[in-house]
Amino acid sequence: MVVVTAVHVMVNAASVEAFAEATLDNHRHSVKEPGNLRFDVLRSVENPTEFLLYEVYASQADADAHKQTDHYLRWRETVAPMMARPRVGVGYTPVAPADAAGWRAE
Repeated sequence: MVVVTAVHVMVNAASVEAFAEATLDNHRHSVKEPGNLRFDVLRSVENPTEFLLYEVYASQADADAHKQTDHYLRWRETVAPMMARPRVGVGYTPVAPADAAGWRAE
């Protein structure tokens, strides 16, 4: 079953560029994980200190494995002091596409 998580992050204004740099490093490694189907990094137009990480994994095991990778653990430690408040991950059940094949890029 495909696992989708939207991670909402509020960053201290002075840390926005450093947060973006660390998060892009995490993104570059995450998209290479075998179970990763999508890993988007978005920044709010209205509030440049607000980010959304949109992650899609082929299974819960793949999502769990992501949280054990060196790049994720490095990201988590690096960005923790940059956050204005704790990040919030919200899980979603995909309606469409419902299976992993629908998420893969052609």
